[in-house]
Amino acid sequence: MDRMPRKPPPPSRTVPTMPAPTRLLSSFFLFALAVLPPSGVTAGDKRCVDRGRPVINMRSDNDLFGGSGQDQGYSNGLMFTLVSPNLSDYTRDPCLPGAARRLNRYLRRIYRRDFEQQNMVFSFGHALFTPTDYTRTDLITDDRPYVGAFLLGFGYNARTGDHLHTSLLRLGMVGPSARGEQVQNGWHRIIGVDQFEGWDNQIGDELVFQYVHEHQRRHALSPPDSRWGHDFIVHRGGAVGNYGSHLNAGFEWRFGYRLPDDFGSSPLRPSGENASPTLLSALHDRSRWHLFVTADARAVLNDITLDGNTFKDSHSVDKRHLVADIGYGMVFTRSRWKFAFARYHRTREFEGQRDRPVFGSFTISVAL
Repeated sequence: MDRMPRKPPPPSRTVPTMPAPTRLLSSFFLFALAVLPPSGVTAGDKRCVDRGRPVINMRSDNDLFGGSGQDQGYSNGLMFTLVSPNLSDYTRDPCLPGAARRLNRYLRRIYRRDFEQQNMVFSFGHALFTPTDYTRTDLITDDRPYVGAFLLGFGYNARTGDHLHTSLLRLGMVGPSARGEQVQNGWHRIIGVDQFEGWDNQIGDELVFQYVHEHQRRHALSPPDSRWGHDFIVHRGGAVGNYGSHLNAGFEWRFGYRLPDDFGSSPLRPSGENASPTLLSALHDRSRWHLFVTADARAVLNDITLDGNTFKDSHSVDKRHLVADIGYGMVFTRSRWKFAFARYHRTREFEGQRDRPVFGSFTISVAL
């Protein structure tokens, strides 16, 4: 049955509101105020600069980058990330904000204490998942649910030589309170495309969490002082939580000019996007670039964006338990700025899915 038209509020009672994308951006700056270094320690403080600079990343994922007819599935994602310098300690280092030091006292169990270098990552973002037919207002039983997700993340990296352990805790909300409909419709108004009409059928509100852990090893295939180089990075890990649980493994191969000695350039990796510590100091006055190819295979136990709500009835589909991604892209760095573009091809995620998902990711990073 078609939904009933909604009555607009009387003009005299209309209250001007900020567009959804602007609200999300404003919320990020409030979040940044809470996690940036305290007033006594600035980005230029020698205690912090000697161990690297804090980095801000902005990442946009969108399936429109996948080509015509790809506005479906993982439809859009917007993520802001703050990356700390290398730290001496998670609870006492002055280069870490006071709020983060206090938080880490309660999270001692999820980060490692044996390391040569370590840092912390804070993330804040939104993700949207939609079916293929944006014109239908009824429940599309043979396609994936409408899902909006709002997520906060706290990540920990511990590096020893060419080994990296990454732990990430995500907390957030799915359902109408995540404001998926408002964010997507606001963005579609900005870019001038049709809006999705079926958000009345989205899954219900649910608090979500996910703990992610990965181990990565980098195999340098060229001398560290070589202008042209390539490397091979393997990873394995898993995740548990009502947002999603899986086991995964994969690799990334990179080739380029003045290749960084970090642990990958794929924005979807937990330690990607300038997030992992580096052993070699960054050459901020030089340009560098590289290409990368990456693959990841997952054995999926649960996924709330396909299974629907955990504790109440909602729309769901029959997910596939084996899913894989293949991605490729390019990274360019100049001075303190870094630009990365990647494109991903994913296998079908549920039974009856019409097309294989294809989406792109664009990241801008700046070292403070």
